[in-house]
Amino acid sequence: MKKTATVLTLLAAVFIFSQPLLAQEKPKAEETVKAEVHPVSLKIRVVFTEFDGDKKVKSMPYSTLLTAGTGGVEFAKIRIGSRVPLYTGKENGLQYIDVGTNLDFRADRLAAEKFEVKVSLERSWVNGDVMIPVEKSVDVQSAGTPGQFKEPVIGQYKTDVNLLMHDGQTVESTVATDPLTGRLLKIELTLNVIK
Repeated sequence: MKKTATVLTLLAAVFIFSQPLLAQEKPKAEETVKAEVHPVSLKIRVVFTEFDGDKKVKSMPYSTLLTAGTGGVEFAKIRIGSRVPLYTGKENGLQYIDVGTNLDFRADRLAAEKFEVKVSLERSWVNGDVMIPVEKSVDVQSAGTPGQFKEPVIGQYKTDVNLLMHDGQTVESTVATDPLTGRLLKIELTLNVIK
């Protein structure tokens, strides 16, 4: 009877102490269930606002749609602008440069309905004209005085931002001053989940 009690005690001890070890075993590959990641459609709105002192001079809104949570790299791009001619000083020396707005968006879905939003912003504009003197031998037609022509002055702004945002949130991401004109440029981003 003592032998039977000892064997039962040993079996009970082995059973009790082996349970945590069994619980730590990894399931087989076919038994593994991956958590489902449901893609979410997002609308991102960017507003460039320009101020001259306290006076709002310009407001330029842009918006795009993109998907987050597919497991891949999701992105959207906006390109809008004009081509501005520049005189290079050589025979038939016109070169065109792009002036306008370039926006690149990426979004990754995080836990608790938060999103990591990466935005690359680039904006250029014509600030005005500069009179460039020309030698008499160069044949250039211009609205300026003889021997001169107008050449545009191009302003430029670039930034990359990486933000953690949630549905309905608006963030003032950047404030910068144009060193030539003294005007203030503010950039706001708004994220909305499309339901």
